Amino acid sequence: QVQLVETGGGLVQAGGSLRLSCTASGRTFTRLTMGWFRQAPGKEREFVATIDRRGSMTKYADSVKGRFTISRDDTLNTTYLQMMSLKPEDTAVYYCSARLGPAVSESQSTYDYWGQGTQVTVSS
Repeated sequence: QVQLVETGGGLVQAGGSLRLSCTASGRTFTRLTMGWFRQAPGKEREFVATIDRRGSMTKYADSVKGRFTISRDDTLNTTYLQMMSLKPEDTAVYYCSARLGPAVSESQSTYDYWGQGTQVTVSS
């Protein structure tokens, strides 16, 4: 089993920045493709970003391209989501996820493990 713990959520004003961290344990981190999803109140969970197990490929939702950056640090077993120019519509619970497959994926059904989520609130 893989356990994922997200940190870094909080309250930020529109236009501000926030960095989320996700630390994995229980399995070799380098074998995991990592992803970030988010769920706003009353809405379905949606894809945000993903990075492959070697950090060679990333993919982003259109709504966050140019503003968010996903990265990983294998020495720390940690994936990051750097969020810039935050907007109120970015407000959501952000979930870290991991999959055993080597390829990036936008589909939440392909991810095997999920963190508890961390709240990001962007005020106007």
